[in-house]
Amino acid sequence: MLTIHEIMKILPHRYPMLLVDRVLEIEEGKRIVGIKNVTANEQFFQGHFPGAPVMPGVLIVEAMAQCGAILFLRDIADREQKLFLFGGVDKARFRRPVVPGDQLRLECELVQRRGNSVKIRGTATVDGTVVAEAEMLSIMVERPR
Repeated sequence: MLTIHEIMKILPHRYPMLLVDRVLEIEEGKRIVGIKNVTANEQFFQGHFPGAPVMPGVLIVEAMAQCGAILFLRDIADREQKLFLFGGVDKARFRRPVVPGDQLRLECELVQRRGNSVKIRGTATVDGTVVAEAEMLSIMVERPR
């Protein structure tokens, strides 16, 4: 549904921090499904862990948050002037390591929206198995000039 080029028009993130490669589904204002292809070339694998690479859990949460941000930023006309920042993370659980060659499926749904903040529930799966889940509070702010 959205290619990497379209995602880059919505999110300000760039390599190595852009963690959503494609969006498969969007249910406007409610739900989004994205993909992160985890390759052996990821910069974080150099140090986490040499000889036994594992994607850091915080980056899985970041990937879910970026996917959620796409859901809300894509319909904002002046999104270049906005940033979506973490306000908090609750109920984060990591069920299985994510390693090179895995394809993360990132499913995020709106839990609550209030003013410039949203609470999103995210689930990350690999081959249908839950590898991580979290609830994230994100706040939209004006981008510093």
